[in-house]
Amino acid sequence: MSTFQAILMGIVQGLTEFLPVSSSGHLALIKNIFGVETDGGILFDVLLHVATLAAVCTVYYKDILRVITDFFSICGDTFINIGIYFQNLKSIEKREYIPICSNPHRKFVVMLIISTIPTGIMGVLIDDVVEQVSGNLLVVGLCLLGTGGILFISDLIENGGKKLKDANLGDAMLVGIAQGFAVLPGISRSGTTITGCLLCGFDRKLAVKYSFIMSVPAILGALILELFKLPGSEGAGVSAGACIVAMILAAVIGFFALKLVSGLAIKRNFKPFWIYCFVLGAVSIIVFLVKLKV
Repeated sequence: MSTFQAILMGIVQGLTEFLPVSSSGHLALIKNIFGVETDGGILFDVLLHVATLAAVCTVYYKDILRVITDFFSICGDTFINIGIYFQNLKSIEKREYIPICSNPHRKFVVMLIISTIPTGIMGVLIDDVVEQVSGNLLVVGLCLLGTGGILFISDLIENGGKKLKDANLGDAMLVGIAQGFAVLPGISRSGTTITGCLLCGFDRKLAVKYSFIMSVPAILGALILELFKLPGSEGAGVSAGACIVAMILAAVIGFFALKLVSGLAIKRNFKPFWIYCFVLGAVSIIVFLVKLKV
């Protein structure tokens, strides 16, 4: 991968990781249509994911710090409850358990954990399938059309009144399943999860925040899967300077893209994105058919 291509991939990663247009779909299209070599090594992909992860953490740093603090508090109370359970087996006087979801912040953490479970399972189970179809323009095109439809639906949904205190673990599971489908090339993670939250009746502000904060464990999970592939793989094939520039671009552009999407989702204005996805999906399918005849 050349320095120019590395920088281009940083820009694409930053824009499409959070804009509801699918980063994986764009990578496949760039490689197939414009002949840009995107397989510059797993390490390079990992570094770009780290950059976009930094963008999320910057925008929602207060919420993420609270999530981390509450997560460890929940873990501590869970171990205490396990001890209470075994004590109650032997004792006549039963001790009460410590409530895990004692406040809305803790409930938010538990919901994130529940959402991550189906996402992780689906990611592991279909990882090989995704790798096989990631370069198939027909699959990418159909998935982009699906993303366009999802975004179109999101604009039709009225603002729900469900706040965090009204949400339940079933909602978290459904949104996690929706996020699991986003591993397919052409399916937007942010668009799918925001729409999933809206269909569950979430308030739009909560839907946006939940969608992007739940991307943190999802991106970390993807990083772990890619890191397992590092041993024996080829290096990034890109200079250190190009990698750094690409990471900075991905992080900075990702930051502003995240801000943009948050505002448009709250205003029910995904129209530019669903039109874009419909057009790009059609182009992808047409290019596939042209190449098939050739």
